[in-house]
Amino acid sequence: MPKCKISASCKLSLKILLLARATEELEAEKAAREEEKVCYLGEKLPPLQLIGLNTDDLQKLCKQIHAKNEMVDEERYDCEAKVIKNNRDELTLEMGDWRKNVEAMSGMKGRKKMFLMHDVRD
Repeated sequence: MPKCKISASCKLSLKILLLARATEELEAEKAAREEEKVCYLGEKLPPLQLIGLNTDDLQKLCKQIHAKNEMVDEERYDCEAKVIKNNRDELTLEMGDWRKNVEAMSGMKGRKKMFLMHDVRD
């Protein structure tokens, strides 16, 4: 059965259509993420009601916001520390102890011992 050949102009048209479709999908994903972000922030950060608050109430509100900010900053720091530690641990696992792997990496696969035994016997 002969292969189906597509002309260069058809290939170009298909590429253009695929790129246009991919661009549309990326824009839709971006809009969905932005909408999700707005909804999330709306839930987590309700709008401040500052009208009618006296000085003491404003100070209490500022202290509450400052406390929440510190808590979030500590969580961010802890997450960063975990990521750094995890990356460091993965690098250690990848490298491992080089002395244990010297024979395995040398490609001798036990032949080194065989040569040493011949030298000892002779």
